[in-house]
Amino acid sequence: MRILVLLLFCLFLSNPNSIASEKPLPQNSKIEKVTIYLQGATIERSSSVTVKSGVNELIFDNLSPDILENSIQLRGLDDASILSLAFDLNYLDKKTVSAEYEKLKSDLDQLLYEKNSIQNTIEGYERELKLLTENQRINSDNTDLSLEKVKQISAYYRQRSTEIQNIIYKQKREIQELDRKINDYRQQMNNLDDSRKEMRGEITVKLQSDRATSLNLELSYIIQNAGWFPLYDIRAENTSSPIELNYKANVYQQSGIDWDNVKLVLSTGDPNTNNFKPDLQPKYLNFVTGYYRKTSAVNRTNYKYNPTIRSVSGIVTDDSGAPLPGANITQAGSSNGTTTDFDGKYRLSINSNSGSALHYSYVGFNTESIPIHGSMMNVQLEQNNESLDEVVVVGYGTQDKRSVVGALAGKVAGITINSESYNENVEAKEESLTNTRFEIKKRYTIVSNADITTIEIDKFDLPASYQHYAAPELNENVFLTATVTDWERYDLLQGEANIYFEGSYAGKTAISPLATTDSLEISLGIDPNIIVKREKKDNFKSKSFLGGTRVVAKAYEISIRNTKSSAVNLVLEDRIPVSQNKDIKVSDQETADAAYDEKTGILKWKLELAPKASVTKNFSYEVRYPKGQNINL
Repeated sequence: MRILVLLLFCLFLSNPNSIASEKPLPQNSKIEKVTIYLQGATIERSSSVTVKSGVNELIFDNLSPDILENSIQLRGLDDASILSLAFDLNYLDKKTVSAEYEKLKSDLDQLLYEKNSIQNTIEGYERELKLLTENQRINSDNTDLSLEKVKQISAYYRQRSTEIQNIIYKQKREIQELDRKINDYRQQMNNLDDSRKEMRGEITVKLQSDRATSLNLELSYIIQNAGWFPLYDIRAENTSSPIELNYKANVYQQSGIDWDNVKLVLSTGDPNTNNFKPDLQPKYLNFVTGYYRKTSAVNRTNYKYNPTIRSVSGIVTDDSGAPLPGANITQAGSSNGTTTDFDGKYRLSINSNSGSALHYSYVGFNTESIPIHGSMMNVQLEQNNESLDEVVVVGYGTQDKRSVVGALAGKVAGITINSESYNENVEAKEESLTNTRFEIKKRYTIVSNADITTIEIDKFDLPASYQHYAAPELNENVFLTATVTDWERYDLLQGEANIYFEGSYAGKTAISPLATTDSLEISLGIDPNIIVKREKKDNFKSKSFLGGTRVVAKAYEISIRNTKSSAVNLVLEDRIPVSQNKDIKVSDQETADAAYDEKTGILKWKLELAPKASVTKNFSYEVRYPKGQNINL
């Protein structure tokens, strides 16, 4: 008996874990399906496990580190029940890099070796050059040398120094080229790399089972660093053909885990949306401090951050459509910013290491914060009614906001579409009460890096009517537009579209499902074959003063010429200013055959131009205002 106890004691000392409870081995799991939202994704994994009767501890490792713990679900338990479930981070378990990344790293190491070798060679030549210089000085101080000998030595030093300097120059040029290649390799490696490789996620589950059995478990959870955004191609062969619209999804993910040959579902839902119904309570008036600010409603918007945007341009206007010069635009979390010009236009390069939204601000207006969702972002700011004065800053000083005349209504291109699909790529399109899901037939591999994977979703043919449009006061180019009606029955998301007309790229436009008009227009680019010229007519009426009133008369002539061999329909628009001050009078409006809106001052002609035909349109008006005052005429 003593011998048996001794043997057991020795066995415990040599391997104490043999008697103590062993840490369970990680379970193998595989990503089967990913549902990608506009921001975020649901990962569905499968795992076959064997459990014993009693308490079992299961570990699922090599998971994304940014799992939302309260989203974890486990199915396929049969009679087993969950005792506990926990999510932790493992900083020791590193992500294995891809073969492409390893190849780039190997090539980069070779480039760095070549650069180091050249630098060592340059250093050797520079030492030789320094030694030659020192020896030349020593020999020049030697009075025993003949003049001929000195000449020979000088010639040698000169020749050798020149050779060395040329070699050093050539090798420094080689280093510059190597630096360029090294930078390119590092940039590509950054695209393939993912900072989340430095840690792994682990889910530990304790199960209670009444019997030993095998379970086919389904593990699902939500991650945040993934999403998709729409991209559209709009094509028109000519003005007699329908518009062809290709609906694409740009998918990105930086979850730290590659998705290898998985089934994809694209959902228009957003798990990050605030789903709390607003609760409207009575509002009671009372005296408040000067710091009180009125709260504004949450905007109805589907804008989501687009990580591929590198530059944003657009126009900032007030709620009447008038441009706001000097408005501030800054990228969230950085000093990267710009201001609008006199026409309210701006352009800003996006810093990919800074925030995902742009802040728009202007004196006397509420600040807007909008996700960077496209390369064109036109923003309308709402006036802050709590501001002390309604002042607009202009290039030559300040003036009352009411004297700023609204610009012509812009031709905002937008369209929302959904029709019967003839793309073989989408297996099924399911619509629920709150979102649409696209089941993609083909399986995809999407690695965790900065790259974008483009997936074709659908394709539509849209009946459209074509016409030309010109507003020569703002732009003397003539634009071809396509008008799509009955757009309410279509179902797309906000996004950018590439436009192709007659086989050529015509630029970008924006698609907006939040528009409320019956028809939407798409700008197909400039038509150089229609020429429009707007000229001011001289000596229409002499400027004069009537007592304390100044009188200014304006007259314009617009000429249009169709150089095409086919007839075109053209909408021509111009404007007569509208007074917003009782001391400024606009009168004697001569609008000829134009449709004239007295409230907005907009003139509109609908013209049918025969091939090679020309037409001229005229209009005029008179403005009276107090002498000694300046107006923005």
